[in-house]
Amino acid sequence: MDFERIILIKSKTRLEQLIERFNSKAQALFYIDHNGGDFSDYELEHNNFYNGLNSVQKKLTQPLNTTLIERSYLSSFIFAETDLVVVTGQDVLGASTAKYVGDNPIFAINPDLKRNNGVLLPFNIHNYEKKLDHVLREKAAIKHVTMAEARLNDGQRLLAFNDFFVGKSNHTSARYKITFEQQTEQHSSSGLIISTGAGSTGWLSSVLNELSGLNSYFGGAKQGFSHQMNMDDNNLCFIVREPFQSPHTSTRIIAGTIDVNKQLNLESQMPENGVIFSDGVLEDYLEFHSGKMVSIGVSDQKAHLIC
Repeated sequence: MDFERIILIKSKTRLEQLIERFNSKAQALFYIDHNGGDFSDYELEHNNFYNGLNSVQKKLTQPLNTTLIERSYLSSFIFAETDLVVVTGQDVLGASTAKYVGDNPIFAINPDLKRNNGVLLPFNIHNYEKKLDHVLREKAAIKHVTMAEARLNDGQRLLAFNDFFVGKSNHTSARYKITFEQQTEQHSSSGLIISTGAGSTGWLSSVLNELSGLNSYFGGAKQGFSHQMNMDDNNLCFIVREPFQSPHTSTRIIAGTIDVNKQLNLESQMPENGVIFSDGVLEDYLEFHSGKMVSIGVSDQKAHLIC
């Protein structure tokens, strides 16, 4: 592909979010210091990020016109087929970007090696330039990553790179009817997570860590639980969190594997606060109130990560 433009995507630092909340840096400083926090850590993180971002932006503008946009504008931004998408930030930024760019390849750069895990950010400010040149000469390898898709009965659709959460926005008890592999039951739980292979080292692993700890504490085997999946596996894994057994609610459907021939179907029984959001970004949620039904499965759309 001959790229004609670079779209550079960033998200706000914690310092920028504090300043937005308190209207000024001085007010943010007062609040953090007054509560015993370390404001200098916010400043250091902010400065490290912008040092990396400014360096990357300067390099990118040399070969092609470059447009810088905030993550919050992703859902409304129109990407051209000839755009090269570059993300600079934390791992979650790469995940949230993948949902909105279609088939455009994503070049992900870690601007702060001391703070970011970089699982979804294969490049950093010290090694990205040579790889970028390869990309612009169409010599880069691309990893195709499986995503999950949620479709509501009103036609709305949402993708997930890492995982979906279905439940209540305030994390109180979620009520719904669940159907999977020709079984149906009523549930009251803390919600569900539905993980892709890319997300299996994130939220899914946290749930399994909890299960391992509880199992060990109450006398079970000492071995830990895990469920390793590859990023390109055409499977999803769902787990029901803290299901409650009662005369009306059951706990037989607790976990399962969703392949390309299966769907997980849920019918909301929550008059309010029911949500579906993906990749830990609550701001992009779909309402999931009483009367709404959702089918969740493997998406036909893949994310394309440059590696």
